[in-house]
Amino acid sequence: MTETFETETFETIRYTADVVVLTPDGDVLLIERDWPPYKGDWAIAGGHVDIGETSREAAVRELAEETGVHVSAGDLRQIGVFDQPDRDPRARYVTVAYVVTVPADTPIVAGDDARTARWWPLDGLPDRLAFDHADILSAATALTS
Repeated sequence: MTETFETETFETIRYTADVVVLTPDGDVLLIERDWPPYKGDWAIAGGHVDIGETSREAAVRELAEETGVHVSAGDLRQIGVFDQPDRDPRARYVTVAYVVTVPADTPIVAGDDARTARWWPLDGLPDRLAFDHADILSAATALTS
């Protein structure tokens, strides 16, 4: 007896973590991307979740690598999961986004994928943010206000 199975197509999904960093006085930390896609555009810190790592651990690691800001995983509050199929032009990416508040005088140093890291006032953001980071930032500010 021969069994026949329907052909199934599975989509490869990349798993990432992003973190919105706010100060009590209303600034947000953004990086200027140094790689495509969106090279030269501003984004929140984030990146791939490594093997054996949780999204929370990845958010802490990526934040430190890209901006020099060190926080503990317990300080992060989850904003939500962002999984629109077209949120990244490279492929299907699903991200778990977090928010953390740090002191206004927290020093930053651009590193890893960042050309520059900079504090921006929430009422004076760049015209366009990379990916769906404007949506993530809106969700973070709604959660913290």
